[in-house]
Amino acid sequence: MFLPFYDDNRLRSIRFQFVTLGLVLLSAGLYLALSFSGETGAYVSGTELAYGFIPAVVNGYAALSPEYLLQPTGFSFVTYAFLHLDFWHLLGNMLFLWVFGDNVEDAFGHLRFILFYLLCAAAGAAAHAWSMPESEATLLGASGAVSGVVSAYLMLHPRVWIWVLAFGRFPLKLPAYVLLVLWIGYQFAMLALGDEEVSYGAHAGGILTGALLTVFFRRRGVPLFAKPPLLD
Repeated sequence: MFLPFYDDNRLRSIRFQFVTLGLVLLSAGLYLALSFSGETGAYVSGTELAYGFIPAVVNGYAALSPEYLLQPTGFSFVTYAFLHLDFWHLLGNMLFLWVFGDNVEDAFGHLRFILFYLLCAAAGAAAHAWSMPESEATLLGASGAVSGVVSAYLMLHPRVWIWVLAFGRFPLKLPAYVLLVLWIGYQFAMLALGDEEVSYGAHAGGILTGALLTVFFRRRGVPLFAKPPLLD
């Protein structure tokens, strides 16, 4: 409904969002590599089975065929977050990451932001496995990790103005707290309704973990719920 594309929120502690850019490029590069190899599209490929997250496998209700056992099962709590099923899935996640990730990286520092992103991805997978323990569907995408980034941004910069495309076509400027509270509320509402087309459990796990980690991962002196700076 609302697609963010720009926030006027300058960096204060780092010169450039190298980690955010790296995560975007890695996810996009893997998607393109699988696309050119014919291993992505409207189906789950062997690569995606091997590196995606499958609750039934993790919980011991099912087992992968030997040809897909390319990594320890526990690694899939993270590797799934770098694979996407189609272009729009990739675009949505990477746009949210690009708009909000730079300021979270700025507040945490490069190394802690990497750890934060991976922990939110793992928490999203764990929440998905808890909410759908016997599911044999493969979970793919950065949504759990990105949900943590969104949660962190809300706690750090709730009063920054965000430009969004409303209904995919109308540019609109909204305070971050309006946009992100609505977005987070929608994730939990859909989880409560039991929608199984999208893993709202993974989103919820990322949101809660992101909020908790933000309290401890932010640099010394970085406030929570900050007011926007005065214009120069």
